[in-house]
Amino acid sequence: MKKYIALLLTYIFLTLMVGCQSQQQKSLSKTEQQQKSIVFGASQTGEYLQLLKNKNIAVVGNNTSVIFKKNNENYTHIVDSLLSLGIKITKVFAPEHGFRGSADAGEHLTNTTDAKTGLPIISLYGENKDSKQKQIYNYRKPTPEQLKDVDIIVFDIQDVGVRFYTYISTLHNVMEACAENDIELIVLDRPNPNGHYIDGPVLDKNSKSFPGLGPIPIVYGMTIGEYGLMTNGEKWLNNGIQCDLIVIPLENYTHQSSYSLPLRPSPNLPNDQSINLYPSLCLFEGTNVSCGRGTEMQFQIFGSPYLPSESYPFTFTPEPNFGSKTPKHMGEKCYGLDLSKEKKLSEIDFTWLINAYQATPEKEYFFREAAFNKLAGNTILKQQIEQGLSMEVIRKTWQKELTAFKKTRSKYLIYED
Repeated sequence: MKKYIALLLTYIFLTLMVGCQSQQQKSLSKTEQQQKSIVFGASQTGEYLQLLKNKNIAVVGNNTSVIFKKNNENYTHIVDSLLSLGIKITKVFAPEHGFRGSADAGEHLTNTTDAKTGLPIISLYGENKDSKQKQIYNYRKPTPEQLKDVDIIVFDIQDVGVRFYTYISTLHNVMEACAENDIELIVLDRPNPNGHYIDGPVLDKNSKSFPGLGPIPIVYGMTIGEYGLMTNGEKWLNNGIQCDLIVIPLENYTHQSSYSLPLRPSPNLPNDQSINLYPSLCLFEGTNVSCGRGTEMQFQIFGSPYLPSESYPFTFTPEPNFGSKTPKHMGEKCYGLDLSKEKKLSEIDFTWLINAYQATPEKEYFFREAAFNKLAGNTILKQQIEQGLSMEVIRKTWQKELTAFKKTRSKYLIYED
């Protein structure tokens, strides 16, 4: 009997050891995977060049539409690269901030010509009118006239994984235009720097606008390629139409991959900290509080002339600068907080917003209601803050819809969570 017990204990011990070693190997394998260089869709020219040869191509891109070389130190713009390889590009469509990425947020841009290549640049941020049909496209999508000589569109823009960051709305509209005009779309995928979590209220269908076209939470945990697949699969385009879509995926990427963007995705997101804080601070754009536009610390600080200095000791004065020609409270001293040293967030935190509202003496002037509700994606969040609800209580009201979204999201993932 003793011999039997000894053998049994030995077997259990060996089984546990093998299990631990297997788990360690899995962990090591995942670590090694994360340490490998992420290869962007744009860099994998062998996967899509054959699709483009002898075709008329349009590119949807901006300053981030580049092919990086060794160590991300040098790069070539996707347009220059494709032209050098003999691909016939007929035109470029540009999103918010323009083709070179230097325009202010919300600034309406006119059509122009690229000085380097001579290609026509058509703005998809502003009123877009078809000269023949005399129709205005309110949601900034390519017109049939602009697409009549296009066989394939290549979409390559660095996103930050936040619903109201309008590049995914541009993707939505481009997909819709492609579906309506029988044009193939190729999305060259890029990492999502906020891809490690999902949080925030899901867009209410009655609050649909350009800063929010799909029923997704503020932070949705998908790459732009995955989002395109979901838009198609869930039939979110007009009348449920679907786009002929090809996604060129990333290599060596998971949603937990930590990635530092080598280029600003837009003028007022200058670094990793601003990109991480952006989902939590951007709702200040719908209030009388500045998010630091007109400084060199955009989306790392906030403040206003109306907050009490004893509770908000950090000061700054917005002035015109790159990407912000007329910043909120220009020339006025603002009292607020410096969040540039805050630890990395893995959830949305509206505590700063809630506290600022409570600290503002004349609360009736705090919210810019229409702008705030567009960013929130509903009319409820403003009411919850006015009612004095805590972040913890507000977060609980999102959970049912978040759970449903995560289930839908899982059908379209290309990469591991």
